[in-house]
Amino acid sequence: MSKQVDTTGSPRNLASVIGLLALSAVVAVSGTAKAEAIDLSKPRGAGNAKGSYTVVVGAETYAMPPWREVVDALRQKYDGSLIVYSGAVGSAREALAVLAPRYACFVARPEEAGRMFVVSVHLLTRALDDDPYTDLLWGILSGYEPEDALRIAKRTEPLIIKRGLSATSGVGLGAFEEGIQFNESRAGGRWVKGPDGKVREEEFPVDSTKGIVDALVDFKPQAFYTSGHAGERDWYIGYTYADGGFTCKDGQLLAKDTKGVVYEINSPNPKVFMPVGNCSIGHIPGERDCMALAMMRTGGAYQMFGYTASTFFGYMGWGINAYFSRYTLAESFYCNNQALVHALAGKYPDAAGISFASYEEAGVKKVKEKVTSDEEFCMLWDRDIVAFYGDPAWEARYPPHAGNWDYSLTREDGVYTLKVGVNADGDWSSRPLMIFLPERIRNVEVTGGEELKPVVTDNFVLLPLQGQRRKGEEISIEFKADPVAPRNTSAKAAPIKVN
Repeated sequence: MSKQVDTTGSPRNLASVIGLLALSAVVAVSGTAKAEAIDLSKPRGAGNAKGSYTVVVGAETYAMPPWREVVDALRQKYDGSLIVYSGAVGSAREALAVLAPRYACFVARPEEAGRMFVVSVHLLTRALDDDPYTDLLWGILSGYEPEDALRIAKRTEPLIIKRGLSATSGVGLGAFEEGIQFNESRAGGRWVKGPDGKVREEEFPVDSTKGIVDALVDFKPQAFYTSGHAGERDWYIGYTYADGGFTCKDGQLLAKDTKGVVYEINSPNPKVFMPVGNCSIGHIPGERDCMALAMMRTGGAYQMFGYTASTFFGYMGWGINAYFSRYTLAESFYCNNQALVHALAGKYPDAAGISFASYEEAGVKKVKEKVTSDEEFCMLWDRDIVAFYGDPAWEARYPPHAGNWDYSLTREDGVYTLKVGVNADGDWSSRPLMIFLPERIRNVEVTGGEELKPVVTDNFVLLPLQGQRRKGEEISIEFKADPVAPRNTSAKAAPIKVN
């Protein structure tokens, strides 16, 4: 029997919620006499989801007991609020803006979680305030069956990634304690990293299908990277040579080698799936038989991202790894997307108002008529086309390590001082530094370090650092801002109904 949501009292409508929150929202302005070190205890990411989490679900889905159980599980895990919308998901905008949680999970059946749903979630979560950036971390939770989504929703134990499987030359074994790597552009051979930390090259058959299947089932990787040719219902192992491939049927992940031998893949150990260079593999095409849902059902993917259409620019796929060494996968997806939004704003200020009504020929043509260059078109394409699936507050990360930089944040009389310390010589990443703020702020004014061109939003600081870095160097910025008292969410609150 499914659990029933606590609806003590009548369901709240949006107007009543806005009224209540307007009365209770208090802006806490710091007036301390000496500097106060703000708690930045590790892991330093977006912050605790407990009491700052909202589930967003369509009314038709919420009315189905098995899917309501998924919603209830998330709410109980995070003491989360609930928005139930009728019609398009964008109708939840005002309610979500009022609640202003750190995390939002969009629970959706396969029939409603298609490409334009993903695009709508991107647009919605950037429209909660006046800046062009996304205002919370989000994920879409779906499943071939509701039970798949429920399993993901109920998981609380973090995933610390130590074993990895890479089927692309673009992702090596350096980040893993143990790993196996294949090369989509080279027939035969593989690389294995053992418990001793040493990487050795091994001879291996040109048809690597069974080897990858065995690695998924027996090696039990906690991260799986792919690239090369793919579609909604398949992935081809070889990119420049003939090899086997993966497919799916009735929710079962399958592999088929070049001789026609078919393997069922059952790899239930929790993992993250990262098809960094695959076309369309993240698209749920209005029906259940697709690679994304099969990966969740029998492939053990508790979180994944993926393109819902073709990939040719690669910013959103390959760039996530620039942040994944420091943050969770959900945070890394978020950071990389904000880096793209920042790049667009800097190079093409008018691009923020351009979006694809569709990704078919007519929609593509309309966008091409509005842009000024191929680069602008490519950046707009990647901005909204990549999906993130799973509970966004669930922690999947690499083991903590020192990293090339660290930071501290203090506050005195309403002035924040952010100091970034450099731990190693080298070049700054092609992606800007992203630092999550431990509290929401407003009325921001940068008063020091303007030459670094920092972007300070209500929930993060972005530093577009370039050139060389030197060990021991310290970078500092200052900004005035008012901290905003959090609006705590609660699993006991009645659903907010919006049309």
